[in-house]
Amino acid sequence: MKKVLKIVANVVAWALLIMAFLITLLVFASSRNGKTASLFGITPMAVESDSMSPTFKKGDLIFVKKIDDLYNLKEGDVITFYTIIQGKRVINTHRIVEINEAENSRSFVTRGDNNSINDELPAYASDIIGKWTGKKFNGMGKVLDFLRTKKGFFICILIPMAIFFLYELYKFIVVLIEVKKPKLSEEDEEEIKRKAVEEYLAAKKKEEDSTNEIQDDIENGVDEVVDEIDADVQENVAIAKEVVDTEIKA
Repeated sequence: MKKVLKIVANVVAWALLIMAFLITLLVFASSRNGKTASLFGITPMAVESDSMSPTFKKGDLIFVKKIDDLYNLKEGDVITFYTIIQGKRVINTHRIVEINEAENSRSFVTRGDNNSINDELPAYASDIIGKWTGKKFNGMGKVLDFLRTKKGFFICILIPMAIFFLYELYKFIVVLIEVKKPKLSEEDEEEIKRKAVEEYLAAKKKEEDSTNEIQDDIENGVDEVVDEIDADVQENVAIAKEVVDTEIKA
């Protein structure tokens, strides 16, 4: 059971590591070439302003899904698209407030939920990146922005990956060493066990012998002390007797 759990844990760890690497690599690459990229048709995006507050706010993380048929879009949908702001081509995410129909084409008038006026330029089919899925993570856009930096990529991806691969390399080397070790026969294993038991019994006997010697030394020491005390007592008695006899004669 433990072996199965270990295998499952390793598979899950590898899957999470690869997924984290792909997502981070995707975000890092898209931020460098000025374009968006997606994973299975989903693009994670960091909110850069409060123009859509309170739907989502600056610093939130939202997910945008690619639209296969733009005719499925309707008023009220939130879309992500390219637009021109202050002379720069940027990515914007606003709500559709009006749809203009033309021959074989559509354009979308958009506005931020926190804005009082519509966006200056409409969004055309070629500008649209996708539709907001309705999913968001508060404040996680800041994490995405950090992962886009080289420092974030190094700290959050490269270092953990290096530690992970070093650990896997260590496990591989341990397994390799175990495989190369000669396997012992049953007779060899029994011999090793027998020697271990003999060594244990010998150590136990040595310990008991040491204990007996200590006890003998203690007993001998006690006898010597008793003899010395007895000799001192007899000597003192003799001296006292001699003193008494001397006084009587006097």
